[in-house]
Amino acid sequence: MKYALIGEKLSHSFSKIIHEAIGKYEYDLVSVPQGNLKDFVINNKYAGFNVTIPYKKDIMEFCDYISPSAKKIGCVNTVKKVDGKLFGYNTDYDGFDAMARKSNISFCGKKVAILGSGGTSLTVKAVVSDCGAEDIKFVSRSGKFNYENINEWKDCQIIVNTTPVGMFPCSGETPVNISDFPQCEGVLDVVYNPLTTKLVFDATQKGISSSNGLYMLVYQAKRAFEIFTDDTLSNDITNKIYVDLYKQMSNIILVGMPGCGKSTLGKKIAELTGKEFLDTDEEIVKAADMTIPEIFEKHGEAFFRQTESEIARKVGCLSGKVIATGGGIVLNKDNLYPLKQNGTIYYITRDISRLETAGRPLSKDLDTLKSIEIFRKPMYEKFADEIIDNNDNIETTVSKIINYQNITI
Repeated sequence: MKYALIGEKLSHSFSKIIHEAIGKYEYDLVSVPQGNLKDFVINNKYAGFNVTIPYKKDIMEFCDYISPSAKKIGCVNTVKKVDGKLFGYNTDYDGFDAMARKSNISFCGKKVAILGSGGTSLTVKAVVSDCGAEDIKFVSRSGKFNYENINEWKDCQIIVNTTPVGMFPCSGETPVNISDFPQCEGVLDVVYNPLTTKLVFDATQKGISSSNGLYMLVYQAKRAFEIFTDDTLSNDITNKIYVDLYKQMSNIILVGMPGCGKSTLGKKIAELTGKEFLDTDEEIVKAADMTIPEIFEKHGEAFFRQTESEIARKVGCLSGKVIATGGGIVLNKDNLYPLKQNGTIYYITRDISRLETAGRPLSKDLDTLKSIEIFRKPMYEKFADEIIDNNDNIETTVSKIINYQNITI
């Protein structure tokens, strides 16, 4: 048996990884251009398929049977073939409900703003309503509540994003400014790539409970599997798939003083984890086609920092990498989100006397290094999720980082 995910744009999708991790069948990603849905339905050879943007409503007209819950919601995301007929279901309901519960976000008695008007927004409304929300408003570009007048509902307590705003490759965008909602206590974003959307990042910075959509994706896949196969998948297996996927997609980012050992550590971590190693300084050299001392001499530090920020945005949106950064990357606070969106940031510390200085334009002597460290230390600490001492042997330091990475997921 073969199954698939259909949608218009699927380059961001993790669904193939998740379904094949279950290990019971083959699973394809099938891009269906606008206008070709009927042709796919008639001619496909799959035993069943999942449905994503923009076909969750459109697929319903081709279904011979629609489950009561999917009919009530008004969209279908899982289709099973039975004797040539199409049976439609909605497993996003189960996924979103599980995502909210995992995040300890309750809708009971709350004012909830749902961003978006597509199929997923209808699913979210069903869950939120069933969980006892006091008031629910849809926010869309052209609806009664839109992004021009959304401040009229600034007292909402829960915000749920069901739009693709902030999704890779347009990470860094956000549908609303979280600061406009002073009573907000929970943010749920169904986007799962990047692992931390700008909306979730901004909420986290304000201490607001929040979650991305990865757990929703995994849990709805569990329910789809059960529909496809008439079998049961335990929550233990579901949770393991989630953790393994998160580990696989998450970046390990190293920041710290020039010469503190970031590149050496990064290469060793990459070797042990199977992740690709990237060095932002090396990426800058490639982009500028000259060495870092030459960049400083010919173009100055301002040009270097601008290029460094461009590289941070480029590598930060990638997944499953180990990234060593230049010592001054923390000088621009706008570099934080690009690095944080898909990973955990480690501040690598080392005694000043042990820092390497060869080939480093700003690290010429001990006094200079001391001044730089005093100035940058608060910035490193603000960027970092964890501080790692690198005065011991490399194996000990690497072990600390890998162990921390495993327990934070």
